[in-house]
Amino acid sequence: MAPVEDPAARRVAYADVPLRVEDLAPSPLAQFDRWYSAAVDARIAEPNAMVLATGGPDGPSARTVLLKGADARGFSLYTNRTSRKARAMAAEPRVGLVFPWVGMQRQVAVVGDVVELSREESWAYFSSRPYGSRIGAWASAQSAPAASADEVRGRWAELTARWPDTGCADDVPLPEHWGGYLVRAREVEFWQGRPSRLHDRLVFVAVREHPALDDPGGWRVERRQP
Repeated sequence: MAPVEDPAARRVAYADVPLRVEDLAPSPLAQFDRWYSAAVDARIAEPNAMVLATGGPDGPSARTVLLKGADARGFSLYTNRTSRKARAMAAEPRVGLVFPWVGMQRQVAVVGDVVELSREESWAYFSSRPYGSRIGAWASAQSAPAASADEVRGRWAELTARWPDTGCADDVPLPEHWGGYLVRAREVEFWQGRPSRLHDRLVFVAVREHPALDDPGGWRVERRQP
């Protein structure tokens, strides 16, 4: 077996691409949209993948989830409401998000407060999912122990027989235990890698409680040291 590389010995030369205050869009949403579109154009794998960090009764935890919406209200995701992350968000609604666009030497970090989305909005997204994903929301008691992989697969097979794929959006009902969450930002940081670890960090900081992400008057910009 080949020896494992020493992580401390790995060096990456960062491009000298500055991020200046005058480069920013007027609002955090506009700037996020600009960088997200650039990540899509650069063919970053799953540019909507984000790390969700929580604290709660089970202690701190982080995991990668998928962004399903970014609008004036905030950033949205969907999950099982009995999962570890859902329990954590119910106990401690302050969360963090990180979009790690490593291939572009960029990241976006969000600090905010999470609230549940309505059942109507959850249904609108749930009904747009592929059939297998809708069955999967029923089949998995997310975060609970499983005796084997076959336990979940067996449940999935039972449910496909119960609710066969008819090609209609309502062939699988929305589970009571599944739905959406909205992260209402307090800070949105745009991080650009620079040489010698002198990275640029520009942060939109809310000047009042939960301003709209597209409201230029609701935010001030702060530069932070790398």
